[in-house]
Amino acid sequence: MLAITEVKRIVETLLLVSESPLTQQQIINVIEDDPEKQQELLELVPRALYLIEQDCETRPYELTEVKSGFRLQIGADMSSWVAKLLRQRPRKYSRATLETLVLIAYRQPITRGEIEQIRGVSVNTNTIRNLMDRGWVKELGTRNSPGRPMTYGTTATFLDYFGLRSLDELPALQEAEELSMHVTELGIEGLPNLDSDSTKETSDTKSSRDPSTDCGR
Repeated sequence: MLAITEVKRIVETLLLVSESPLTQQQIINVIEDDPEKQQELLELVPRALYLIEQDCETRPYELTEVKSGFRLQIGADMSSWVAKLLRQRPRKYSRATLETLVLIAYRQPITRGEIEQIRGVSVNTNTIRNLMDRGWVKELGTRNSPGRPMTYGTTATFLDYFGLRSLDELPALQEAEELSMHVTELGIEGLPNLDSDSTKETSDTKSSRDPSTDCGR
């Protein structure tokens, strides 16, 4: 039987080299092939993860559990230094893309028509397509209503990217006009820009909208 110190070293190594989050079962499968011996790891792996989490309190990275499992990631207080090293300048999405993503996250399953009704303007086809290409949004199926419109929802990739285990961990959203504030809370402002000129609203459309009623119910 492996000692907890050795299991901890193995688990931390696997998390460091893995390109995606790992579940406890995936970790166990790597450490031991024998199903009977795997039973011993059902207790050791969670203990190892706990110890790693404690160690991370004094390190610049942290252990985080997301939808797809556990991962080691740079602490939020270190992100500005990493961005400086990689010469990455934060880019902002257009308001149309941000509002569309947040509405899908909070109101799913939601149709394009419902997004347009809430925002008060039409949704460019490329806006949703780009969010789907990013892996954050997916089609959930058609709604049993006239025209059978497609409904949309977020993906496990969306949860993983924003460090969420489930949609229950989304910041509370009480009023529709709080969308912009919660976009910032989700950490979207510093992400790569998905927008192209074809996805942005025209100046005529923007000027015809009253900002005070934007995203109102």
